[in-house]
Amino acid sequence: MGLLRSAFLAGSQSRWLRERAVKFGFVHRAVARFMPGEDLEAALAAARSLRATGIGSVLTYLGENVQRPEEAEQVARHYLDVLTRAKQAALDAEVSVKLTQLGLDLGRAVCEAGLMSLIERAAADKTWIWIDMESSAYTDTTLDIYRRARTRFPNVGVCVQAYLRRTERDLETLIPLGGGLRLVKGAYLESPDKAFPKKQEVDANYFNLARRLLGPEARRAGVRAIFGTHDAALIRRIEEAARLLGLKPQEVEFQMLYGIRREEQAHLAAQGYRFRVLISYGDAWFPWYMRRLAERPANVLFVLKNVFSA
Repeated sequence: MGLLRSAFLAGSQSRWLRERAVKFGFVHRAVARFMPGEDLEAALAAARSLRATGIGSVLTYLGENVQRPEEAEQVARHYLDVLTRAKQAALDAEVSVKLTQLGLDLGRAVCEAGLMSLIERAAADKTWIWIDMESSAYTDTTLDIYRRARTRFPNVGVCVQAYLRRTERDLETLIPLGGGLRLVKGAYLESPDKAFPKKQEVDANYFNLARRLLGPEARRAGVRAIFGTHDAALIRRIEEAARLLGLKPQEVEFQMLYGIRREEQAHLAAQGYRFRVLISYGDAWFPWYMRRLAERPANVLFVLKNVFSA
């Protein structure tokens, strides 16, 4: 599946493919597995349904690499509206945002101004802002901005990627900061010198990093560790590692994407683990969707079923 994964990741960067694929009905039907709709109303409705079952949510408005300052400002205003709407509806909802969506390519000042306004507003609402990690070209800047945000606010977290070779070293400086660290496998096209090329290597590194985030150093620092994975085998290993460390289920937090492994989501929530579902929405879904296909072979099989039933 390595070649297929690389093909999907390359496709996520193709403007030609993006412009054409979104016109096909079967693509839209397949995407519906991963997102409740393209607008905020659909995302909020999904969050309300999850709240009724005792599951929290993380809302993310799809998009990246904005090209104009007014676009970045519009994204910041949109997220402020998300926070307002979520509070009015009494939702257990947090927000996750990409820094290039807030204008990082236009300069750090634009990006940081928008980000800090979101974190400050979220702090007033007693909720969190999560900074998504993008490709390795942005890792240093993303972590630096996160560190600056942590000096001002307690309610901010950042995503770290298990497929990057550097992440083990990054945790050396991130754990002492406390804050939030969401561990995912990673879904961008990277060279072998930067990222582990084999799934077995990524899985092994994920588990090693997970044990570090469950460990006494992270707990003493007050790290809010989150394990973002749909890999059932990894989840079972993390559960066992937590038990061996004497942690109760309510001290361990998992997150998954909307619509994936719903039975596993319900199982984890029923077992008492802290659990949230990442709800993505917006019309800029194509690159994100291609990365989801690259993550798991089962996602590809789902698409094929939609192709032949079209």
